[in-house]
Amino acid sequence: MSSSSSSSSSASPSSPLFIAALIVLWYSSNIGVLLLNKLLLSNYGFRFPIFLTMCHMSACALLSYFSVAFLKVFPLQQIRSRSQLLRIATLSVVFCASVVGGNISLRYLPVSFNQAVGATTPFFTAVFAYLVTFKREAWVTYAALVPVVTGVMIASGGEPSFHLYGFIMCISATAARAFKSVLQGILLSSEGEKLNSMNLLLYMSPIAVLVLLPATLLMEPDVLEVLGNAKGAVAVVISILLFKNPVTFIGIGGYTMTVMGVIAYGEAKRRLK
Repeated sequence: MSSSSSSSSSASPSSPLFIAALIVLWYSSNIGVLLLNKLLLSNYGFRFPIFLTMCHMSACALLSYFSVAFLKVFPLQQIRSRSQLLRIATLSVVFCASVVGGNISLRYLPVSFNQAVGATTPFFTAVFAYLVTFKREAWVTYAALVPVVTGVMIASGGEPSFHLYGFIMCISATAARAFKSVLQGILLSSEGEKLNSMNLLLYMSPIAVLVLLPATLLMEPDVLEVLGNAKGAVAVVISILLFKNPVTFIGIGGYTMTVMGVIAYGEAKRRLK
């Protein structure tokens, strides 16, 4: 009896082991996504940061819905009014800007410098809090932010891989992230309209996808060619699952070779332009 109670207590949400596991999961997922984005955008020449952000938001929408609706990690909170929906949409647009700016900056800046610039978020939060809400912090708080800004200025001057456009996008993404946190405190301040983090992500992500889809088609038209190459592979997989038609390893290998050849041909044409 005592062993079962001790095992259940160690797995409870308030147990140190559970909290430590969440921290490890949080760190690994954030760092993993950051490094994968850098590999795609910089090392492998993937030139569609807006489309990449849209894929990210689509995954957030699906996973947050699965967590709330099926896993019951958090109770579902309903949107109570049209004004609340408009506020969430405003947050979603700012959220999109911050993520897109961060992904674009990864094409031009090393991850270390990108994260150093991102550390100035408290500075921008204090600035926006004062500009929007006229909220003043103690002078000690502002004094503590001076080394943060000074350190980034020194790092910018000494960064061998410094890129002006990437730096501007990184600063813009950091400012947008801080602006979102200030807006969130204002727009969802009433008790009846407050949403927990999972429900806020659940509602923001689909709106972000709707915002990013036309932006992708307008600003990254070449992504249609990438989607066209992927369409055939997706259609084959769905047809096999739906109609249960028999396939052989030789057939799979041949079709895979064909798709990879088409992708390589399109990539070669883009690079020779």
